[in-house]
Amino acid sequence: MKRAFTNPLTCWGFAIIAIVLVLALLAPWIAPFDPDAIDVKAILLSPSGIHWMGTDGLGRDVFSRMLYGARISLLVGFVAVGIATAIGVVLGAVAGFYRGWVDIVIMRMVDVMLSIPTFFLILAVIAFLTPSIWNIMIVIGLTSWMGVTRLVRAEFLSLREREFVLAAEILGAADGRLIFRHLLPNSLTPVIVSSVLGIASAVLVESGLSFLGLGVQPPQASWGNILTDGKEYIQFAWWLSLFPGMAILLTVLGYNLLGEGLRDALDPRTTE
Repeated sequence: MKRAFTNPLTCWGFAIIAIVLVLALLAPWIAPFDPDAIDVKAILLSPSGIHWMGTDGLGRDVFSRMLYGARISLLVGFVAVGIATAIGVVLGAVAGFYRGWVDIVIMRMVDVMLSIPTFFLILAVIAFLTPSIWNIMIVIGLTSWMGVTRLVRAEFLSLREREFVLAAEILGAADGRLIFRHLLPNSLTPVIVSSVLGIASAVLVESGLSFLGLGVQPPQASWGNILTDGKEYIQFAWWLSLFPGMAILLTVLGYNLLGEGLRDALDPRTTE
């Protein structure tokens, strides 16, 4: 951690993520208005001292909706990446440890999944399901595990022939002990970095789905459907597009900066 935070860009990334997380967690206490409250007397008001980010086409406070939207967007990112990481680690570990036909079958599955554009695959699956936050998280997670699988497999293939693993195998260590005690802990560096970067990708995917009307459904707020509301009034209500767009941009940038910093810090080949 000391090495990671000697990089100013990593510090900026961590600061951005920390601010977004704190605002999302404290949304019920710091939101000045009910995010779903409609006020016909306050339709499309520009940013002011009362409505810091203006109001939308139904008179709802955009700042309050942004705070609650942060909770949805980040929840989707964490849960979807958790699902993808769990699947990827298991399949990558099995493929890298047992090799042979097991490796061939798993990697051909990965190749098939990678041959299909991920976003279009998600769109196809979502089209047959009821749009909801839980369906989105599950679908994103089930279509994003291939990269983690390849990373873990590569690490296992490299570590499988190391002396400490061979020594443990000669001493009679079971497969489970070899995998969870010796191989997996030494394979987590790329997984950690990939997971951090994967959260940024999941936030983008969720925002894109919500923008297209296939993600989080109104009146529940997410950054994507706030952007959708803004496209109808973009000529005279710029705040409806600017603020959620900047939130998505800064959040994704923060995770990318943090991921790059962790990669440099956790990589033993990185020089001081």
